[in-house]
Amino acid sequence: MATQTPASPPYDIIIFGASGFTGKFVIKEALKFLNTPSSPLKSLALAGRNQSKLTQALSWAAHPNPPPSIPILTADTTDPSSLDRIAAQTKLVLNCVGPFRLYGEPVVAACVGNGADYLDICGEPDFMERMEANYYDQAVKNGSLVVSACGFDSVPAELGLMFNSRQWVLPAVPNRVEAYVSLESDKRVVGNFATYESAILGIANAAKLQELRRSRPRRARPTIPGFAPPKGSTIEHQKDIGLWAVKLPSADATVVRRTLTTLTENPHGLQGANESAEQAEKREKFWSTIKPAHFGVKLGSKSFLGVLRFIGVGVMMGLLGSFAFGRSLLLKFPSFFSLGWFRKNGPTEEEVAAASFKMWFVGQGFSDSSLASGKTKPDMQIITRLTGPEIGYLTTPIILIQCALVLLKQRDDLPKGGVFPPGIVFGPTELQERLQENGISFDVVSKSSLTS
Repeated sequence: MATQTPASPPYDIIIFGASGFTGKFVIKEALKFLNTPSSPLKSLALAGRNQSKLTQALSWAAHPNPPPSIPILTADTTDPSSLDRIAAQTKLVLNCVGPFRLYGEPVVAACVGNGADYLDICGEPDFMERMEANYYDQAVKNGSLVVSACGFDSVPAELGLMFNSRQWVLPAVPNRVEAYVSLESDKRVVGNFATYESAILGIANAAKLQELRRSRPRRARPTIPGFAPPKGSTIEHQKDIGLWAVKLPSADATVVRRTLTTLTENPHGLQGANESAEQAEKREKFWSTIKPAHFGVKLGSKSFLGVLRFIGVGVMMGLLGSFAFGRSLLLKFPSFFSLGWFRKNGPTEEEVAAASFKMWFVGQGFSDSSLASGKTKPDMQIITRLTGPEIGYLTTPIILIQCALVLLKQRDDLPKGGVFPPGIVFGPTELQERLQENGISFDVVSKSSLTS
């Protein structure tokens, strides 16, 4: 008796939380690729608590065209059975409901339990690392690929580091790469309130993250040529790119470190679920060009006063975010405590359209790996840059949808299942080329020698 092939789920993608600030922009981006020539996205559904709001979000996203006939499903993070229903009906869930430490785990659990793939736009290290600790084994067993940080946090950092790394042609090797994020606008930069809320909750839960890390087995660390760079001053003037900068406590550095750790454990990358010999060779060739480096992220401003403003907001959030009453004040009056960078109703469409970002990667290393021994300082510098539109509502949906399209198109080339950061999964795929085709540029700025 012949065995029957399991039926494919009715939807390629379900966008969960599609009526939120970011979610409606994700719908708008997804509609560009729904049933278009050569697109793997043939069927789409929306899911969330409120069907009326989802219908309005779809109408907004489709404007000026009439909204397409897309199923709208009801699901709530407080109702696991509703999440099971949507996970059972799709190949892939795109989760836009944050803060993820409050609302993300039930969605991950439903996807892993039903063998569906999962992508989100999380920028919360404690959530990502907790999902890896709690669901990795089950995800591998059920063939569910769980990848967080598929937005501005943290794909530009991951692919940007890899792009810089590939410019170091042997025998040259990098020692460190510092990323400098510069947010620009003709109007004013206004961030997503959920991002602000996540940052405050991250401060409140910092001790739990350290406890989680201490409880987990110690993993391999990449071997990086030369000595670890000194910490340096709190405020830096990076003359080569014209920015003043201060360390940014984002998820990017921890996500990149997870990718480099996974690569150290798997020097040829992660084997695809059903990859061809040709694809395996391509994957191994790609990872052979990636050289690990110390990595950090800084927030940059063209003026010294701009950096002082960053520090002022950071100190205020750090002090008030450490106790309950302070957190309630921060969340109640975001515009006041962030000096106008965040507000509950988010930016206007005009503010979104006027904003953009530049992310510079300043790599320093050695023109010959033999120079890395001893106390020799780096003698070579390579600067690369990513540029793109506003980070929260334009760049993040572009990245999330392109990750989703790569996953649908190249599923056999990706790991069968597991919980991973985006770089180790999407690094050897066509993701960088897709981003370049959709408004995010990768450029080599300069290659130069450093004098002692």
